[in-house]
Amino acid sequence: MRNSVPEELNYVDWFRHSSPYINAHREKTFVILIPGEAVECAHFSSIIHDLALLDSLGIRLVLVQGARPQISRILSNRHLPSRVEDDYRVTPQDQLLDVIQASAAVRVQLEAQLSMGLSNTPMDGARLKVCSGNYVIARPLGVVDGIDYGHTGEVRRIDTEAIFRLLEDDNMVLLPHLGFSPTGEVFNLKSEDVAIQAAIQLKADKLVIYSEEEGVFKSNGELYSELLTKDAEVILKEKSLPKVTHAALDACVQAVRQGVPRAHLISYHENGGLLRELFTREGSGTMIDEDSYEKLRPAHIDDVGGMMALLAPLEEKGVLVRRSRELLENEVDRFIVIERDGAIVACAALYPFEQEYAGELACLAVSPDYRGSNRGERLLKGIEQAAKYQNLNTLFLLTTRTAHWFIERGFSETTLASLPTQKQALYNYQRNSKIFAKAL
Repeated sequence: MRNSVPEELNYVDWFRHSSPYINAHREKTFVILIPGEAVECAHFSSIIHDLALLDSLGIRLVLVQGARPQISRILSNRHLPSRVEDDYRVTPQDQLLDVIQASAAVRVQLEAQLSMGLSNTPMDGARLKVCSGNYVIARPLGVVDGIDYGHTGEVRRIDTEAIFRLLEDDNMVLLPHLGFSPTGEVFNLKSEDVAIQAAIQLKADKLVIYSEEEGVFKSNGELYSELLTKDAEVILKEKSLPKVTHAALDACVQAVRQGVPRAHLISYHENGGLLRELFTREGSGTMIDEDSYEKLRPAHIDDVGGMMALLAPLEEKGVLVRRSRELLENEVDRFIVIERDGAIVACAALYPFEQEYAGELACLAVSPDYRGSNRGERLLKGIEQAAKYQNLNTLFLLTTRTAHWFIERGFSETTLASLPTQKQALYNYQRNSKIFAKAL
């Protein structure tokens, strides 16, 4: 047997798990912000390869380029002042050509990398078509608080009609951080503003922002894999984030608040971060959305297949009692599930014994890929709420393996005699399950 077989099997397993995301993303429009720092990072060529892969999977890409470090370097070499006020670079007339030069250099570098077709590389046979032009219409920022921002501007509108035509013709569209006015003037724009407006006006399915950090971190150093906009706004008000991360998160929140379904923060330092974020269950960065894409809800008949796949491994190990498809279909209204991107990742059931004002918690199961993120607690709370709604005052369960988990959540061991009479008659002495109960 070849030594590479286990690695190949891991790849096959990953590819199978990524297929739902591949199907979900096909023919969708993504706006991706590539700041100037990303162009100079060690993994820039890998970012280009990842973009080529997205294009090959039928994803319509609009790239927005930044050039902050490149502009600063040119101004420094010319011994010119580099002034930034309220995150906007002041662009006097005598610095406009420097800004244009830096932007053009980054654009050419991006286009050159996207044009690679060397054999024995990930770009072999990519045949990417990249279009750039005057698709961003801008206006001057003007004088704000006594500061004349010169040729610094803001987005007036995006020429969506022209961009859509290019996307439909299988082009990748590249938008610089430069905008143009109807009077023929050129304005230096914040790349975040261009990305926000492009995502909003194109009704993009996602806004992705490459940044220095992997995303937003909790105070204990743990990465937020998902943030609702309301929670992200609280973090922004605290002003505890690094400046670059704060700006990127603010852009994501603005876009989502104005109709973009989801926005993502990922690091340009992580090789393959974009692919992990888009095609794996846990991602690699922080996703921002208006409502959680992981929903706790009542189960319905279409969930039975997913529930069976979830329960089967636990049934084989003897952790849960086997249930047939027919039984699950008949009892599906007893279940609640957690759905994530169309997949059932957790479930639990409540069987009421109304005469005794008691309910049985059964079939609490979380997919191994999603354990450790409080989903079990969410299910338990959902079952407890359902029991209270049905005027039940006691919740009990039978378990052979997970006693300590329930003890830590307020359950106490009890006797068979404490169970409803009907449940006592069904007790399986061969399994010898321990019995726990909790007052609601």
